[in-house]
Amino acid sequence: MADISEMPQHERPLSEQYRLVAKAWVDADAAANLLEETKSATLSERMLALGDMPVSKAEMTVKGSAEWHLYLEEMVAARKEANLRKVQMKYIEMRFSEWQASDANQRNERRMSR
Repeated sequence: MADISEMPQHERPLSEQYRLVAKAWVDADAAANLLEETKSATLSERMLALGDMPVSKAEMTVKGSAEWHLYLEEMVAARKEANLRKVQMKYIEMRFSEWQASDANQRNERRMSR
């Protein structure tokens, strides 16, 4: 029998598909959380790097920079990736529920046809 990792994605058991997507979600969610949680620290660090400047001007300078815009884009992309993985997990859960319902219906039909 082939190793599960060698099987095509669509032939893997739902439990294995879920495990893989859940692991990817955990990693993606951690990356997004890190960016979100360090946003103010990153802003402060970049403001300090500007040197002796009033706080309001330093904040405006940093937030108006292309570098800060890229940081925000990276943060949003990381959250988008985490959300996509979460939706993929939900999809697998839904497929399992559909399979369960179908299997139960088939059992009932077999019982009734006896």
